[in-house]
Amino acid sequence: MGKTFHDDCKASLLCKLAVIAFLLFPAMNVLQAGTISAKTVSGTVTSAVDGEPLIGASVQVLGTGTGAVTDLDGHYSVEASDDQVLVFSYVGYITQKIKVGSKTSINVSLDEDNQNLDDVVVIGYGVQKKKLLTGANLNVKGENVAKMNTTNPLQALQGQTPGMTIISQSGQPGSEMKVNIRGMGTVSNSQPLYIIDGIRGDINSVNPNDIESIDVLKDGASAAIYGAQSANGVVLITTKSGKEGKAVISFDGYVGWQNKPRDIHMLNAQEYMNILDEQAVNSGNAPYNWDKYKSIWNYDKDGNLIGPNNTDWVDQMFKDNAKTGSYNLGITGGGQNTTYAMSLGYMNQEGIVGGKDVSNYERYNFRVNSEWKVKKWLKVGEQMSYIYTKTKGLDVTGGAYNNVLRGAFGMSPLIPVY
Repeated sequence: MGKTFHDDCKASLLCKLAVIAFLLFPAMNVLQAGTISAKTVSGTVTSAVDGEPLIGASVQVLGTGTGAVTDLDGHYSVEASDDQVLVFSYVGYITQKIKVGSKTSINVSLDEDNQNLDDVVVIGYGVQKKKLLTGANLNVKGENVAKMNTTNPLQALQGQTPGMTIISQSGQPGSEMKVNIRGMGTVSNSQPLYIIDGIRGDINSVNPNDIESIDVLKDGASAAIYGAQSANGVVLITTKSGKEGKAVISFDGYVGWQNKPRDIHMLNAQEYMNILDEQAVNSGNAPYNWDKYKSIWNYDKDGNLIGPNNTDWVDQMFKDNAKTGSYNLGITGGGQNTTYAMSLGYMNQEGIVGGKDVSNYERYNFRVNSEWKVKKWLKVGEQMSYIYTKTKGLDVTGGAYNNVLRGAFGMSPLIPVY
């Protein structure tokens, strides 16, 4: 009875823990108050070129989903802590990262990304810097086209041109490509308009090695220049031209071999005969009398019957290691008042169906252009090209249900090749 409440608490483990927690609670509050807390960071984002505010620039807290967008005056405001980093970005400008630290006001001046924005883009009858362009245009450099080693420039654009569908209409060497930009704009024909060095032409006749750049005008703005004929888009091809300086001689060539991607295994003669016999029996008929067909079977030189023919028509149709190659020689140069560029090329591709005797494509091309500066206000020049192609191929490649390969599938292995 002489014990106090305080003495009871000392004897109780639970009370001891409660007392400890009570004593530590103020210290925990002090620690929590001492941790890094978020604060408001504000400022402006401007262009380093002219000092004008950048409207719609992104200000992101690195590693979080917190961020803001600058207003009409280039001003922003975000919540961030001292140890966090702000990422400032804007289309066409170099991204900057700045640690917050003790600052509550951070003003940023972004530099232009000249590596991309100073590229010259063909826009129709002239050129313009990419940073001044507002239309839906696409540019592919000629070096990216040449390194693909294709017979047709459009084959090199496959996979490099978003919004532009390019499909091969046939696997035959030299066959044309079907191109679709933003859907079909005219009835029965979705091909875009091709402009080669300012003149309407055929892209299939251009040597990929002669191309300086390809520009694709994908939006309806091209109609303001080319009218209704550009309803399906416009593809502008600029060929290489001479530059002031010493003459530069270049040579590009490659040799390759083509094969079918996989073998298709067909029934041999005996398997084929067994299947036909099973088919006849399942239909309620007697098996075939194969003795009636021995006249076309194989005999030795003494006239003894060896057995049925065993022709693999799919294997007979395809040629192994069909050869392809391209060789291009070019020279460019010029002086203060004259520039020139010349190229000479040869290309050959054998078809894997039948080989060179059945399917083959050859192209000889020659191109020359030069420019003379007669007066400060007068320039004279010319652009000439000569293309000669020889194409040999199957008359009818067929469709999904009637084609050359399907015909080989249906041939009997009992029939000899010759």
